[in-house]
Amino acid sequence: MRKLSIVILTLLGMSSLAFAQEAVFETKSLTPETALVAARAAMESCRKQGFQVAVAVVDRAGLTQVLLRDRFAGVHTIEVATNKAWTAASFRTPTASLATETQPGKPLSGLRNLPRLLAVGGGVVIEAGGTTFGGIGVSGAPGGDSDENCANAGIKAISDAIEF
Repeated sequence: MRKLSIVILTLLGMSSLAFAQEAVFETKSLTPETALVAARAAMESCRKQGFQVAVAVVDRAGLTQVLLRDRFAGVHTIEVATNKAWTAASFRTPTASLATETQPGKPLSGLRNLPRLLAVGGGVVIEAGGTTFGGIGVSGAPGGDSDENCANAGIKAISDAIEF
């Protein structure tokens, strides 16, 4: 049986060693401390503008690493920030772009029916050096553009740490 496997792999142009190497992969993740720095910086950026927000940072699988809510941010901002971060990480694109591409009548409009998908500005992919680390979502500023600006401030605060 082993000979047959080797023959099949050889016919497919793959040695068993190459196959074994392709059977697993490694990923890089943000440390909780780095995710917290990003969340704090995003919140501080919004505070300086007078906005009370919630900020969520998720890993590349969409699992929440950090969630901060300012004292006067609305209760809904927790779920909205988390879903924005999840959406950015899941689709590996800013949520503002999805807002445009999923409008009624567009080819991707059906995506709006997915649970958790939030196609409004304020969710940004955290990536550097060709690696996607996750997403950051902000909710509570007046409008998606302001939320996105704060999210970008969070990413800027960790950019030196994640560039490699």
